[in-house]
Amino acid sequence: MKNSFDNLLIDTKLRLLKMHHEANAGHIGGNFSSIDALMALHHLVMQADDRFVISKGHSAGALYATLWSLGQLSDEALSTFTLDDSVLPGHPSGGGIPGLLFSTGSLGHGPSLSAGLALAARHRRTSQRVFCLCSDGEWQEGSCWEALTFAVHQRLDNLAILIDQNGLQGFGRTRDVISCEDLGPRVAAFGAHVRNVDGHDPAAIAEALHSPGPGVPVVLILDTVKGKGLHFEDRLESHYLPLTSEQYLAARDTLMGKGNAS
Repeated sequence: MKNSFDNLLIDTKLRLLKMHHEANAGHIGGNFSSIDALMALHHLVMQADDRFVISKGHSAGALYATLWSLGQLSDEALSTFTLDDSVLPGHPSGGGIPGLLFSTGSLGHGPSLSAGLALAARHRRTSQRVFCLCSDGEWQEGSCWEALTFAVHQRLDNLAILIDQNGLQGFGRTRDVISCEDLGPRVAAFGAHVRNVDGHDPAAIAEALHSPGPGVPVVLILDTVKGKGLHFEDRLESHYLPLTSEQYLAARDTLMGKGNAS
């Protein structure tokens, strides 16, 4: 089972890489810092009735590739990524994306939407869990902290927020922009249950999310590397720039040569 998942993970990363290159699309760094978590969630953790919110909408490509790995999106659909009239825009929106509940891209809204879903699930007395993927830079938005305060007060233990902590954002490193390298202590101060985990280890992510929480929301701090496995790993360029043909081939060879690039 493990080897099967590992092989699928490699294939999905290669498909994500190809999709971004063919579309000449940027934001590939944040996609490769979050793809392991998305694959772990959708293949190893989530049940049929669970819900997922991708708050960091600029990692849409990683979501689409994950849905492709599940057989929910076709190669033909992926080939239209970011094109005019595509159902797969650069930030997820519209009705053509399986499981998509909200359009995202403007950051800071996912935690509150997810908290609302979790509270509704409790009122319906269901076993449904809600998972939300955020970026670390996104937590400079006050709305995230308001949502966390609400979720802790309501003791929404069916809510898990995953923060892709790659340390880079649009204008530099988070430590330089807002003097923050680890969100864990700040989140814990609000009363959530915080777990730090290697964000490129799907098994560790799944184990952390399967473990029972203490009656409050779980916040998983994913320690990741922006552009993991690519030529501009841990560099700001991966936030914006698309791949040249040479860079695409080099990155593909790296992924294939190392096996699991995580």
